[in-house]
Amino acid sequence: QVQLVESGGGLVRPGGSLSLSCTASGTLFGFATMAWYRQTPGKQRELVAKITSGGSTDYSDSVKGRFTISRDNAKRTVYLDMVSLKTEDTAVYYCHTKMGRTLETVRDFWGQGTQVTVSS
Repeated sequence: QVQLVESGGGLVRPGGSLSLSCTASGTLFGFATMAWYRQTPGKQRELVAKITSGGSTDYSDSVKGRFTISRDNAKRTVYLDMVSLKTEDTAVYYCHTKMGRTLETVRDFWGQGTQVTVSS
């Protein structure tokens, strides 16, 4: 059993910055790729950024150059540092990972989400 808890969301003005964190707890089987997704009403949840256990990162084009994903495996935490925020970044942000005892039992784990609102 894995639980993911996000924090750090809030209200910020365009051009501002926010830092999100997500901490995993429970039964873990290793250090899997972790990711940040976001979702707004009427849209599908979209991948924002991901990071492998080795630190390799990937970003969506919409956030590239503005967001930075990082992780601390010892703390079981993944971070998302966001700068130059735009109104288009407004969404509920979710952290995500996949975990399982065996290949056949791998499943998705999601945090509860944290609201990021970018508004003047």
